Amino acid sequence: MPLIPTPITARFLTAGPLTAAVRAPQRTALLQVAKTGAAVALSWFIAGAALRVELPIFGAIAALLVVQPSVNQSFGRAVERSLGVIAGVLVALGLSLLFGRPGWLLLVAVLVVLLGAWAVRLNPAAANQAAISALLVLALGATTPQYALDRILETLIGAVIGVVINLAIAPPVLLVPAHRASARLAGELADALDRLAGAFAATPPPGDLLTQARSLRQGSHAAKTALQAGRDSLTFNPRRRRLDEKLRADDDLYARLEPIVTQVIGMTRTVHDHGVTALADGPLGARIAEECRRAAHDLRLLADRAPGASAPPAADLSLTSPIAVLDVPPAEWVVAGALLEDLRRVREEIVADTP
Repeated sequence: MPLIPTPITARFLTAGPLTAAVRAPQRTALLQVAKTGAAVALSWFIAGAALRVELPIFGAIAALLVVQPSVNQSFGRAVERSLGVIAGVLVALGLSLLFGRPGWLLLVAVLVVLLGAWAVRLNPAAANQAAISALLVLALGATTPQYALDRILETLIGAVIGVVINLAIAPPVLLVPAHRASARLAGELADALDRLAGAFAATPPPGDLLTQARSLRQGSHAAKTALQAGRDSLTFNPRRRRLDEKLRADDDLYARLEPIVTQVIGMTRTVHDHGVTALADGPLGARIAEECRRAAHDLRLLADRAPGASAPPAADLSLTSPIAVLDVPPAEWVVAGALLEDLRRVREEIVADTP
């Protein structure tokens, strides 16, 4: 009797802890899947024809692993795969020449490869590849020098084809996610400043201000990761010269936003720990709230600019007027001073190098 998914089982199958560990947040681009399939097919036929083998498995595996989300990653994976196969094949060949092909030799080969990789500080991916290659050679092949050479050449053919395919057919560029992440961070900072301004109003904003402000660090980390992925996607990319300027603009935006994250969290901490009741009743509190809103306005201008566009001109920014410190209750000097200094630093980051 077939299993009919209930709402509970359907939820487990789609969002349970087991599937969460293996499912990606989003699907791989269909073009990337097609490129991987094309690289595997070409490697299979070219390696098979060049080396006259019926099952060029090593070449197909190399092509499968080398086609990556960026050209730079493809180069790195090609080197890892090639070094791992060469090391694994040579170890398997040497051990088989010394001891023949008993069953226990497979375990010995794996241990020798892993210890050798540890001794030379080989990265885990290359070390695992070497161990897998040693296992495959001992389990599937005739351990002769010619067989070992063919497996190495087969792997090199697959790695080269994988790199060429990824380089020639629409090499991936991850600039749009980088721009969206940096713009999203600017928008989150603007929202946090608006919440701070609301703290000076008669009706404070809902939610825990400090918890919401601390979440800005997650947005900052996400933007930094996306920008790094964007830079990685342009390395060795033939379109780098045309696209580098767009990424540089987002890098500059993030360089402005990163210190503002610290300032906004500090301001929120000050408001959370000390309160602003006395300040809210006077003109200084109103001015601080107004400057928070102006800063939020300017950050949204930065977030709304087109990818690759420069910062908005100073004439479009509203955070321009200094705050005159009037009568402040003695108990509120520390709070007022901390907020004013943080606002000054926020303003400096927003208008930095602005024409």
